[in-house]
Amino acid sequence: MNYEIKLDIFEGPLDLLLYLIRKNEIDIYNIPIALITEQYLEYLDIMRSLNLDLAGEYLVLAATLIHIKSRLLLPPVEGEEEGEEGEDPRTELVRQLLEYQTFKEAALSLEGRPLLDRDVFTRGAPAEEPAAEEQEEDAMIEVGVFELVQAFREIVSRLDHSEDMAIDTEKMSLTDRINEIMERLTEAKELSFSDLLGERTDRKRIIYTFLAILELMKLRVVRAYQLGPFGVIRLFLAVEG
Repeated sequence: MNYEIKLDIFEGPLDLLLYLIRKNEIDIYNIPIALITEQYLEYLDIMRSLNLDLAGEYLVLAATLIHIKSRLLLPPVEGEEEGEEGEDPRTELVRQLLEYQTFKEAALSLEGRPLLDRDVFTRGAPAEEPAAEEQEEDAMIEVGVFELVQAFREIVSRLDHSEDMAIDTEKMSLTDRINEIMERLTEAKELSFSDLLGERTDRKRIIYTFLAILELMKLRVVRAYQLGPFGVIRLFLAVEG
């Protein structure tokens, strides 16, 4: 495959780590490094299989997680009294995650405020109680690349692996798939990943569909939302018309 999509345009390695912590409902101050490291490396493998260009920071964080995991497995340093504990090797990682999370939440808060002029925002004010219809809409959570990777992973895991030996004669390009998705979204206004695949769920079509969605999200043409943490991911045009 001769396409390449730069993942760093969408999210960063700390985003992936925070996503895994939320997904597993983990206390950020007590991260089970073995579990998180295993899942983090699994996501990197999936991204490589999609030919996504991983920024070097992803590999640096992977090495950091493995280093922390190895330190936690080491026996206590000689000379330490029984029951005495040294510095937790996770401390610096937790500090970085909390700091990153603070700045990210502040950025999202600014993004949600009306823009008066170039880089000038209104002061925050208490919002009015939303109507019932608005509360239902608010339940739709915007998702990013990692939720899409998880959806891709689940669909691929259900495929019959015998299809890998089949010869696919259909000619398909990423550009054609992008145009097809845009045409269908313009007509239907919203679509799920399953809607875009239809009855055909061969691996090639799934990969091209996934990559087309990522490219459209990068261009800020399409936005993805999910109803709750386990709901179906639905795609919407970012701008009507």
